[in-house]
Amino acid sequence: VQLQASGGGLVQAGGSLRLSCAASGRTFSSYAMGWFRQAPGKEREFVAAINWSADSTYYADSVKGRVTISRDNAKKTVFLQMNSLKPEDTARYYCAATRHGWTPRSSDRYDYWGQGTQVTVSS
Repeated sequence: VQLQASGGGLVQAGGSLRLSCAASGRTFSSYAMGWFRQAPGKEREFVAAINWSADSTYYADSVKGRVTISRDNAKKTVFLQMNSLKPEDTARYYCAATRHGWTPRSSDRYDYWGQGTQVTVSS
C-alpha cells in the first residue's frame, strides 16, 4: 500500500487542522493505521492509531482530548482532526499502515509509511 499525507500547514495556537492520509491498493480496509510525528532533533513519536474496523482508537497522552483519528474505508483515507493546537505540536506528521502484528504505539510495528506533512503552530 502507498500512503499520501496532506493537510498540514501553518496555524496559530488554538487553531485546528485536519490531516488526511490517502491510501492506494484494494485492501485498505484490512490495515490498521497510525499517525506519528517527528520534530527537529527529536525522535518520532506516536500520536494516534485506529484499527481496521474503526472500533478501537488509541491516543498519546499529549494529544488526548484534542485529537480525533477516524477512517473512511470506502475512500481509503484516514483522518487526524487536531484542535486546540499548541506550539509543541509543531512537527512533521506521518501516517503509517500495517496488517500484521499490530502494536498501536510502536512505530516499528508498521510496515508502510507516507512521506509526511508539516504542521507548524505559531504562538
